Amino acid sequence: MTTYQEFIQQNEDRDGVRFSWNLWPSSRLEATRLVVPVSCLFTPLKERPDLPPVQYEPVLCSRANCKAVLNPLCQVDFRAKIWACNFCFQRNPFPPSYAGISDVNQPAELMPQFSTIEYIVQRAPPTPLVFLYVVDTCLEEEDLQALRESLQMSLSLLPPNALVGLITFGRMVQVHELSCEGIAKSYVFRGTKELSSKQIQEMLGLIKPAAPGPQQGRPVAPQDPSATCRFLQPVHRVDMNLTDLLGELQRDPWPVPQGKRPLRSTGIALSIAVGLLEGTFPNTGARVMLFTGGPPTQGPGMVVGDELKTPIRSWHDITKDNARHLKKATKYYEALANRAAGNGHCMDIYACALDQTGLLEMKCCANLTGGHIVMGDSFNTSLFKQTFQRVFSKDYNGEFRMAFGGTLEVKTSRELKVSGAIGPCVSLNSKGPSVSETEMGVGGTNQWKICSLSPSTTLGMYFEVVNQHNAPIPQGGRGAVQFITQYQHSNTQRRIRVTTVARNWADAQSQIQHIEASFDQEASAVLMARLGVFRAESEEGPDVLRWLDRQLIRLCQKFGQFNKDDPTSFKLSESLSLYPQFMFHLRRSPFLQVFNNSPDESSYYRHHFVRQDLTQSLIMIQPILYSYSFHGPPEPVLLDSSSILPDRILLMDTFFQLVIYHGETIAQWRKARYQEMAEYENFKQLLQAPLDDAQEILQTRFPSPRYIDTEHGGSQARFLLSKVNPSQTHNNLYSWGQETGAPILTDDVSLQVFMDHLKKLAVSSAA
Repeated sequence: MTTYQEFIQQNEDRDGVRFSWNLWPSSRLEATRLVVPVSCLFTPLKERPDLPPVQYEPVLCSRANCKAVLNPLCQVDFRAKIWACNFCFQRNPFPPSYAGISDVNQPAELMPQFSTIEYIVQRAPPTPLVFLYVVDTCLEEEDLQALRESLQMSLSLLPPNALVGLITFGRMVQVHELSCEGIAKSYVFRGTKELSSKQIQEMLGLIKPAAPGPQQGRPVAPQDPSATCRFLQPVHRVDMNLTDLLGELQRDPWPVPQGKRPLRSTGIALSIAVGLLEGTFPNTGARVMLFTGGPPTQGPGMVVGDELKTPIRSWHDITKDNARHLKKATKYYEALANRAAGNGHCMDIYACALDQTGLLEMKCCANLTGGHIVMGDSFNTSLFKQTFQRVFSKDYNGEFRMAFGGTLEVKTSRELKVSGAIGPCVSLNSKGPSVSETEMGVGGTNQWKICSLSPSTTLGMYFEVVNQHNAPIPQGGRGAVQFITQYQHSNTQRRIRVTTVARNWADAQSQIQHIEASFDQEASAVLMARLGVFRAESEEGPDVLRWLDRQLIRLCQKFGQFNKDDPTSFKLSESLSLYPQFMFHLRRSPFLQVFNNSPDESSYYRHHFVRQDLTQSLIMIQPILYSYSFHGPPEPVLLDSSSILPDRILLMDTFFQLVIYHGETIAQWRKARYQEMAEYENFKQLLQAPLDDAQEILQTRFPSPRYIDTEHGGSQARFLLSKVNPSQTHNNLYSWGQETGAPILTDDVSLQVFMDHLKKLAVSSAA
């Protein structure tokens, strides 16, 4: 008999799915009493080297409003060659090509180990991938030089048949023609004038200006679009030209008076990029890659004026309603993002500057289209260079780890409905029988568009049990969910990946222990955190924290064992024991606490949190701490101030930062250069060990984390001290003895105090 832990792990490895509950309550009433909704983290393109795609079309249910895909849960009559759909119970004949099937000769999609299967469909002719670089030229010379080199390097990483284009912007916006030899030619647009998609296409000569008469705005000719479009050309054809063009990129020539910011027309540049792709390659995989070194300062989408004496908006300005460009700019970028998403194009933002660059307003461009956001201090840092290189990383088959133009459809059994999804997706407003009235995240639909996916892109899917309390589900019944992901693979094939999962229904009256044992506290913590982050985008911070606290108290009241009004008697079973501490760290995390973070940083952290898989999300909520000492091999230690000892080196991974912290004694030895003396070889090895481990993480993580090497009393030790649980502070000095760790100067409550309050509230008879 496998334990739930093993069952959860097997399901994640095979299907990329983790449910909050692995036994489902059989009625709507019982489901609401469980506090955490029936929901799951789903990774549509989870890497499966052992899953070769099959070269035929999926078999669909013939009922018009069902169209579920044949899967291992369907009942099959091999004699009559009929299968019954497990969602709508329709009986369907097999297509003629399945004539030879029998008990012993089954197609792959009926075998239980293929609950996830990928089909290659040969419908449309393949279209090349499109990469459109949108480059800010208002940069310092060394930044621009580093960016030029990175862009030239990236050309060699693109597939040779990919189409590439270049738009540069400063005060004006230039769209560069790439097909002409020996002469650099570009179309220049004013950075302040908003143009419609049609005007942009007319000005670039993609469609003929409307003639007086019946043929309004007729496309030039239905030729091969790559021939007609001088602005997007295959890499192998323009490689030399474009390398030279990038090498000759000059800083924006307009003089910047003292006390002013350079004029940046980011809004118009993005609008032209979206319009250009809309007119030439609608519904094909395309990436707009924006490289910017400062905030948009003119034209539509401006975030701050050009006067340096007016600082860019802070959280304080936003809460006081003093950010005058915020609403207008956000609305402008949202409209652009929705247009790009409608065409299946994704938008990346690479923002490198010491001050804010307007990510708060522009974040929707990446969030709604599945694009990346990368934030750094300068284009001349290894953080940017490595991260940008990793965008083009390859998988075990030598294929790009990026997929385009995805749509995800969810089908459910009758007793379940879909409430919504949280992740880098937009709703396709498809109203089916399985759509719930209650919305969580992006709801009111059972289909979403994800314009760009990687093997780690993960969505939170939320469901509602709709079965009535008085209509019991027969004993041994199972609820099923089917995820159908259609996407364009990076080798330009269209593929469909189908994952079908089922869980048993349980009666919450008689089987509450079984339901409790089936709780996946890690997945639930991440799913509730996503709901919190989604709410934080539109609600006040304290309200979100209150909501999270209320949910936690209700969960503890439901599943804790205690005597009324006696906090000391409170106990949580093993399957829930870690959940409160995840919530404690989540409340202190930069996803919900905006203190000490700029609006841009908050947007950046939230952007990554709602798209990473379970392991990475947990690291973001509760960072991992490893301790290195002479007493034995490196070991994971509690994220607590008691772990900060003078003779230890600590390595903390928060996903966004890697911090190596040298304890007081170690730091003194290092200053005295003991590691350079032959007799202290073991000290040299101890100093090296965390560096090697950090290197391993730095090799694979996307985006590349910020690497911080600090020591006791160092200014950057704050990165570690702000994350650990402050079990010793200046307020409880009397309890210090030897070897008890470092005190932390804070008025934050510690985990112990948090748990005491939680127990008190959970057992209170007034609640």
